[in-house]
Amino acid sequence: MTQTRTNATFAPPVMEARRWLEGVVFPPDRPLINVSQAAPVDPPPAGMRDEMARLVQEDPGTHLYGPVLGLPDLRAELASQFSTSYGGKIGAQNVAITAGCNQAFAATIAALTGEGDEVLLPIPWYFNHKMWLDMAGVRAVPLPCGADMLPDPDHAARLITPRTRAIVLVTPNNPCGVEYPADLVAGFATLARKHGLRLIVDETYRDFHSRSDAPHTLFTDPDWSETVVQLYSFSKSYRLTGHRTGAMIAHPALLAEVEKFLDTVSICAPQLGQRAALWGMRNLGQWLAGERAEILDRRAAIEEGMPRLAERGWQLMGVGAYFAYFHHPFDIASDALAQRLVAEAGVLALPGTMFMPEGNADGASQMRIAFANVDRAGITQLYDRLAGFQP
Repeated sequence: MTQTRTNATFAPPVMEARRWLEGVVFPPDRPLINVSQAAPVDPPPAGMRDEMARLVQEDPGTHLYGPVLGLPDLRAELASQFSTSYGGKIGAQNVAITAGCNQAFAATIAALTGEGDEVLLPIPWYFNHKMWLDMAGVRAVPLPCGADMLPDPDHAARLITPRTRAIVLVTPNNPCGVEYPADLVAGFATLARKHGLRLIVDETYRDFHSRSDAPHTLFTDPDWSETVVQLYSFSKSYRLTGHRTGAMIAHPALLAEVEKFLDTVSICAPQLGQRAALWGMRNLGQWLAGERAEILDRRAAIEEGMPRLAERGWQLMGVGAYFAYFHHPFDIASDALAQRLVAEAGVLALPGTMFMPEGNADGASQMRIAFANVDRAGITQLYDRLAGFQP
C-alpha cells in the first residue's frame, strides 16, 4: 500500500470516541454525560444571531470571497484589543484571520517547516497538532511535562537539533487545562530566540484564563514578531464553532507565506463568521465576561468535588479553562477504561492515550474531562458516576 500523507497519522480521536456510543442505550434517568469535547454546544447569543441574520439579508459581501488574510476591520480590531490587553504593540499587518485555529496552526507549520524538520510539542499534546505535523512530514518531538504538567525550557533546550524549527505551547492547556505562568512562557521565548526558532503559542482558551491581568508579557518586547506566533480562536469565545473563525498574530513576512497556504486551501475564512466575530468584539465584552465567570465557577466545582474522587484513588493532575486532567486508579489502560465508562457509567471521556506518543505508559493511566458544557449539577453527577465505577 502506498504511504500517503493521511495514513501517516491516526484517526481523529473525537470521531473514534463517538463510535463508542453506537448501540449503547442510555436510560432517561441516567442520560449520557459527554465530557469528550470542548466545543460549545449552545448557539451564539441572541444579539449576535440577529446581527448574523441581518448580514445574510443585507450585506452582499457576506456571500463573496474576501481578502485572503481576512476582513481588514476585524484584523484591525483584534490588533487594537490585543495590544491593549497584552500591553504591547500589535498592528493590523500582524494579524491574519483563518478558517478556525486549527487552520492557523497548519498554515504556520506550512510556512515554517520543510520535509523532515522538527517541532517540539509538550506532552500530553493536543492531538490535532500531532496529526498535522505527521501529515506535513514534520517530526513531532515530545517534550515531557513534569508532575505539575508544565514543560521545562532547560529540557526543551536539550531536544533542539539543527532540524528544529519551532516550539509549541498551548495555554491554557489542552488537554491538561494548566495555565502556563508568564515567566515560563517568557523563558521559552528566550530559548526560541537564542536558537533562531519560532515560539508558537496557541491561546485558543485565553478568554477563560483565571488571571485578571495579561497571561504573558511576550508582546511587550518590541521585537516580539521575530520569534512569537500567537494563535487564537473565536469559536470558544463567541460560540462560532460552525463558522470556522480563528486568527494568528505574527511578523508580516511570515504572514506573506501563510497567505499562500490560505489562498490554496480555503481562499478566505468564512465571511459570516468574520463579520460575527467583529460584531462580537465590539459588542459582547460584558457577555464574554459572564461566560468566563461561569467557566471559572465550573472549574471551582471540579476542584471542590475532588476529595470524593481522591478517596477512590483518583488524582487531579491539572485543571483550567475547559479541561480537567486526571490520573485514574485502576489496573486497566485508559483507552479500555474510557470505552467501559460509556456503557457502565454513562460517561464519554477521552483517554490519555489519545494525547501521548504511541506506547507511552503515562497515557494509559490518564483521562481528560472536558467540563465546559457541564454545569455544577452535572459535575456532581459526573463525580457520582466516577466514584461509583468499579472495573
